[in-house]
Amino acid sequence: MPRPMSRPRPWSAAAATGAGVALALTALPGTSAPAGATPPERSCELVDAQIASAATPAADLTELFTDYADTGAGWTGGDSTYSIPLRDGRDVWVFSDTFLGPVNADGTRPESAPFINNSFVVQEGTELSTAHGGTAEEPEALLPPPEEPGWFWVGDGLQRRDGVIQLMALQYWDGGGGMWDFGWDSNHLATFDPDSFELLDLVDLPSATGVQWASWIEPAGQYTYIYGVEDQGERKYMHVARVVGSDLSRPWKFWDGRRWSPHESSSARVMDGVANEYSVAAFADGYLLITQDTHEEFSATINAYVACSPAGPFELVGEVAQMPEVGAAGSYGDPNIFAYNAHEHPELRAEDSLTISYNVNSFDSEDLYEDVTIYRPRFVTIDLDIVWPDSEPCAHGLGGGNGQGHGHRPGPGGPGHC
Repeated sequence: MPRPMSRPRPWSAAAATGAGVALALTALPGTSAPAGATPPERSCELVDAQIASAATPAADLTELFTDYADTGAGWTGGDSTYSIPLRDGRDVWVFSDTFLGPVNADGTRPESAPFINNSFVVQEGTELSTAHGGTAEEPEALLPPPEEPGWFWVGDGLQRRDGVIQLMALQYWDGGGGMWDFGWDSNHLATFDPDSFELLDLVDLPSATGVQWASWIEPAGQYTYIYGVEDQGERKYMHVARVVGSDLSRPWKFWDGRRWSPHESSSARVMDGVANEYSVAAFADGYLLITQDTHEEFSATINAYVACSPAGPFELVGEVAQMPEVGAAGSYGDPNIFAYNAHEHPELRAEDSLTISYNVNSFDSEDLYEDVTIYRPRFVTIDLDIVWPDSEPCAHGLGGGNGQGHGHRPGPGGPGHC
């Protein structure tokens, strides 16, 4: 049976869940590198380009999820919103805390609506379906609670070369103190069958240093890069690890600010101001970071950064979107509404545009029962215009960069393609 929960607990951009462990510190954006550090060589044109952006709602994708959720046939709301493109053409949308149907005709959610801690929404063309554990009458999380008290929230994932789905999972427990009174415990790797979505295996991942390794996964060449967050509440820091190949259970190496180290304790703070969820995806001849700006608590701002290396250093491009639902002045007119965890879906790139999602929630959990529209992802299209060094402005084809990105379909990419 699932761990009983009468109300959802948001995976918030300001959740105080860090373990407070001392870690190596590298330079943050705009600062000098620490003594002895050797930053990656600046070897791409992207960091010298001028980038302008325009954001518009991705209405078709938002409505696809809205229309499905309103049927009450399965998933009716949730957060996290990672996506895993499968080789057979399906997309697996990964959610952490999840409401299931039914939905009332007046747009409210019955108090009896099932609530589980993780689920998949499987997209095949324009058709959506929900995968969860248990039965239709007694649904459970796909990744059920551990034997000890707690539950699993899930992060990014990938389809391994042998076809199975690997998914990062964070174990939490009640009583962690702070605003939410829950705490992070440990990192794990869940493996699922790509057809039945049956849980095949669950293994431990590095957890000793307090980094939550679930923020993003980025295949690039012979490596797969794993991104995490050191969540200190008011301050959040990016960390980067990698494995050879596509199997995340292989030995990890950690970026220590100068080189890749086999020692977890060497993991360095790459930068601050990231959210618990963010994306780092191949972009033109470099890498693009999308994240909510957590320098300000419960900020409505989504920023972009660029880098030549998957491990940075990352340079701020600037704001690319606002989350208009937030606060008393937001679209709900409700001071309890907040938004969080913006990231990209690189497989949805189309020439000169990219698609990002973010989550919306409320500090008052009753709101999620009174209005089913709140606790659902929003999707935004970001159109980018790039002026490359010594070139004229053009709407740049984003494509696949090095062609090894987050499962997205390669396009023209690269400097000089207008």
